[in-house]
Amino acid sequence: MKSIYITSLIALLAFTQACQKEPYDPTVAANPSLIHRAVEKTTEIIVLDIFSPVVAARIYAYSNIAHYETVRQGHPEYRTLAGQLSGLTEVPEAPTDGSVDVNLAGLHAYMIVSKAMIFSESVMDEFREDLYADLKAKGIPDDIFDASLAYGEQVAKHILAWADKDMYKETRSYPKYTINEDLARWQPTPPAFIEAVEPHWREIRPMVLDSASQFSPETNTTFSTDKESLFYKEAVDVYAAVDTNKDERLQIANFWDCNPYVMHQQGHLMVATKKITPGGHWMGIVGLATRKANLDIVGTSEAYALVGVGLFDGFISCWDEKYRSNLVRPETYINRFVDPDWEPALQTPPFPEHTSGHSVISTASSVILTDLFGDNFAFDDSTEVPYDLPVRSFNSFYEAAAEAAISRFYGGIHYMPSIDYGVTQGRNVGQYVLAKVDTRAE
Repeated sequence: MKSIYITSLIALLAFTQACQKEPYDPTVAANPSLIHRAVEKTTEIIVLDIFSPVVAARIYAYSNIAHYETVRQGHPEYRTLAGQLSGLTEVPEAPTDGSVDVNLAGLHAYMIVSKAMIFSESVMDEFREDLYADLKAKGIPDDIFDASLAYGEQVAKHILAWADKDMYKETRSYPKYTINEDLARWQPTPPAFIEAVEPHWREIRPMVLDSASQFSPETNTTFSTDKESLFYKEAVDVYAAVDTNKDERLQIANFWDCNPYVMHQQGHLMVATKKITPGGHWMGIVGLATRKANLDIVGTSEAYALVGVGLFDGFISCWDEKYRSNLVRPETYINRFVDPDWEPALQTPPFPEHTSGHSVISTASSVILTDLFGDNFAFDDSTEVPYDLPVRSFNSFYEAAAEAAISRFYGGIHYMPSIDYGVTQGRNVGQYVLAKVDTRAE
């Protein structure tokens, strides 16, 4: 009889505790730290998988648009990007009966899209499992959890179907770049002499630009080997820049290098160093800025998505010009006509010279971020700390972008016109993104 009493008491206590269980707190999945962690994991995998800068920008753009299009449904003051981005139609509408947490659904949509575009899927799966275990431990009911993931998958499928039509898959089978023996044209550079990266990227569908060539920059200086020519002088300027104020300039060059695959020759061996891409660096800056501004989940998502669009279209614009002008890199020119033993401070990336990708996408990003956070938003850029580089501090996004642009001159891999014209090109792209995309409801 006593054992029956004890058993009944235990059952009663368990029932009482169950009844006293805290109700579901919807702010659990609304913590911006979750999307920050997801973006950072994507960056980690992009580095691991050695994606080129342009492909990395594509991953960031679609993943973050999937997140924004989901979470903004819980915030009527934010508008859909459907009808504003080329080919994007409205995603399936979220239930309004409280059965779905759009913040959790957005996180799931982000990770499905990101996983579909990377190689190391198991790394994303492991991250997702750990993240969901943490969320479940915080009391998200099973029915809401399951329904939210199901809805997030619907959004992800919609975004992936849209992405499938951007010509990326088709360009995978296009012919490789054919080396042009013309002295004015790009040639593979040491030490690995890697083939040209993404020579058909201009064929990718832009998100807001009318065409890849909409903001074609000024043409490069007329090629010449004459020592009295402007082109020769521009090459000599690069040659001299690497050895002037070397320590300070080298710090700047290394901080913004962002070359995803740097080869080092050690005797007969080639050893590779993997680094963040330039787009990944600016996604890191988005994370820093949104944390400092203490933005909520939808404001954070908006910033990631808009910068993602700027990166995506900025690279399309830049690559269109690169493979049209197809200009020789300073390293090749200087070795042929100035100093055969000269080496740049940074390893020359494997694609043509004009214009500078860093100048284009950094300026485009800075225009968008300045619109969101203001002209004088100071921040400490710790994005490169995981790659053993120190923090650099900036008084504004424009200041950071200007340093990113000139870093390519200090590194010996771009002539100044490529940088100057790239800045103008990036400004045009960034301003056009802001003119064409309106995320705030009237």
